Amino acid sequence: MLGAGALAASGGAALSWWRLQPGTQAPGAVHALWSQKFETVSGEVLDMSAFRGKPLLLNFWATWCPPCVEELPLIDAFWREQHANGFQVLALAIDQPSAVKRFLARQPLGFPVGLAGLQGTELARSLGNSAGGLPFSVFFKEDGTIWLQKLGQLSSGDLIKWRTQRT
Repeated sequence: MLGAGALAASGGAALSWWRLQPGTQAPGAVHALWSQKFETVSGEVLDMSAFRGKPLLLNFWATWCPPCVEELPLIDAFWREQHANGFQVLALAIDQPSAVKRFLARQPLGFPVGLAGLQGTELARSLGNSAGGLPFSVFFKEDGTIWLQKLGQLSSGDLIKWRTQRT
C-alpha cells in the first residue's frame, strides 16, 4: 500500500513537472515579437525592435502573482549590475495599468516595464508558455533568438547561467 502511494505521488509530481515545462514557440512568434510595441504606465511607448542586438531577459509578471513580485528585486539587482555590460531587461505586466502603476510607485524598478494586459498572456503562450503560468521568463541571445525559457520564479543561478552562457 505504501509503495503504491509513493508511486502515485511520484507519477503526479512528474506529470506536474512535465506540464509546467516551457514548450516550443509558435512558428513566427519570435519574429512577431520584435515588431510589437507596449505602453508604459507613464504613457511612453516601448518598441521591441529597440531591444534587438543585445541580450534580453523578457519577464512576464503580474502584481497579484507572489513569485513574480518576489523575483523582481533579484531581476532589478541583476539589471543594475549588468546593464553596462549590454544586458537588457524588460518586464511585461499581464495586469491592469492602475495596479501596475500603484506597484511601481511602491517598488520602483530600474528597467522598463510595459503594459501587456491580456495580450501578454497570448504572447507568452506563443513564446512557449503553454501552461499560461506566471512568472514566465524568456532569455534572448544577441541575435534575437531564444536561448532559454523558464516558467516559475527565477533564481540568482538562472541569471548567472545566462550571463556566462548567453552567446
